[in-house]
Amino acid sequence: MTFWNRLAHPGQFVQWTRPLVWPLAGLSLVLFLAGLYFAFFVSPAEKYMGDTVRIMYVHVPSAWLSQFVYATMAASALGTLIWRHPMADVSMKAAAPLGATFTAMALFTGALWGRPTWGTFWEWDGRMTSTLVLLFIYFGIIALWRAFDDQLRAARVVAVFTLVGAVNIPIIKFSVDWWSTLHQPASVFRADGPTMPPEILTPLFVMFFAFTLLFAVLQLVGMHTEVRRRRVTTLERRAARGESR
Repeated sequence: MTFWNRLAHPGQFVQWTRPLVWPLAGLSLVLFLAGLYFAFFVSPAEKYMGDTVRIMYVHVPSAWLSQFVYATMAASALGTLIWRHPMADVSMKAAAPLGATFTAMALFTGALWGRPTWGTFWEWDGRMTSTLVLLFIYFGIIALWRAFDDQLRAARVVAVFTLVGAVNIPIIKFSVDWWSTLHQPASVFRADGPTMPPEILTPLFVMFFAFTLLFAVLQLVGMHTEVRRRRVTTLERRAARGESR
């Protein structure tokens, strides 16, 4: 069997990835502690926003992951529809609640940051509205998974819905360039280099990697749980068929 064939076997996937969970979780914790230390004790207050700029260290990674998780789901949807990869739909199902959580965090922290900065918790501009639409798409995907008893059939329906919803990701990304918005354009890196001083950029990147590793850990745990759940369901069905005979 090739590497990809082995990876497609749920038991092999769990066996190979289980040892990664605790090291990744430990590294994520270390990065969170370092990031929070830099954010609160090293990073200075911003000239115009003052200490409220520290919300950025949670808001920006959450906003990034809200889109990255959906991109992961879209890739998994292709794996389900084109290659019928057994772990692709498991990945989609495990990622959806995580994506919804990160999107909700991005909206909540954005509202907290917006009130002292812009004078309002909410404005129906392109970035905020499209991010809210993304949250509703996540909710729809979660509801679709729960609407089907047959998870294989659900996977195909969810995969199609996920790929259609992926149209919203470039809208979120480029909304600040396409429309007049409260959000500033790209403010971390531009063509001429970084736009932030190192004492602000460093904790932002540390928190960025901490959040990304946290997603990796939760995604693996969610996939392991889903594999076990399906295994139990299969055994229960086999036992029920045996009793009916």
